[in-house]
Amino acid sequence: MSLYTPVLEQHLSYFEKQFPTVFTALLEDNNLIDAMRYACEGGGKRLRPVLLMECCRASGGDPKTAFPLAAALELIHSYSLVHDDMPCMDNSPLRRGKPSVHAAFGETLALLTGDALLNLAFETALSCQNFSADTSLLATRILADCAGVHGMIGGQLIDLESEEKRIDLPTLKRLQERKTAALLVAACKIGATLGGGSAEQIEKAGLFGYYIGLSFQIIDDILDVTATAEALGKPVGSDAQNEKNTYVSLLGIEKARELAEEYTKEAISALSVFGEKGDDLRHLTEALLNRTH
Repeated sequence: MSLYTPVLEQHLSYFEKQFPTVFTALLEDNNLIDAMRYACEGGGKRLRPVLLMECCRASGGDPKTAFPLAAALELIHSYSLVHDDMPCMDNSPLRRGKPSVHAAFGETLALLTGDALLNLAFETALSCQNFSADTSLLATRILADCAGVHGMIGGQLIDLESEEKRIDLPTLKRLQERKTAALLVAACKIGATLGGGSAEQIEKAGLFGYYIGLSFQIIDDILDVTATAEALGKPVGSDAQNEKNTYVSLLGIEKARELAEEYTKEAISALSVFGEKGDDLRHLTEALLNRTH
């Protein structure tokens, strides 16, 4: 099953065409900006910006107008990967099929690269002039909340503190609610907000992002055991090597797969508020469940 429908492919194509302009606007070239570009190139699935743009469309908006927030979200995701790969974190030498930023540019520049991408994300979000000031500020606030101590960064902390320890399933769920699901919640809620969605649509979009995030992480855990490094573009078996708690280590592959299927059903259920406009998101949800990389 193809991951993206023709509609979602259009979002992806537009995003890839526009994303380099975020860096050309910096008006200079140096090693830091080279590393920032490098961190964002070959950007995998671009799942978060595609979700944001499609939730905007499903809510009645023009997905192209949502580009600045979609770019900001991808910048934050990219910065998180730069820092996550560093020796003080997961110490991963490979990302997206090429050397990770610290392996290519050194630790010091990798640290600055992550910091600079985070700052550029909010510069980009706050420069958006396609919506009212109130709408842009609300969308940016959602982004900040989901990326901060109660979201992605908070999840990273739980992850680090849980290494070489045995944690229970509720703790693992709380970890992944923040580390993985939070930015997907942000993508969907921001998209629905920018699209002019109703309060119910925005709420259900966030719920959709929550469940798709949990399912996505479980499949990631399974692929870390069953896939090849060539297919994933990053080392496999690293979770076990780093003594990380995963759904596979706690439940086994079969039970983990069943839980991913349960979360996928919940995600699809949340899309009912969008009617037929949710069809492309339904396709994506099922494709993510069955992905092999």
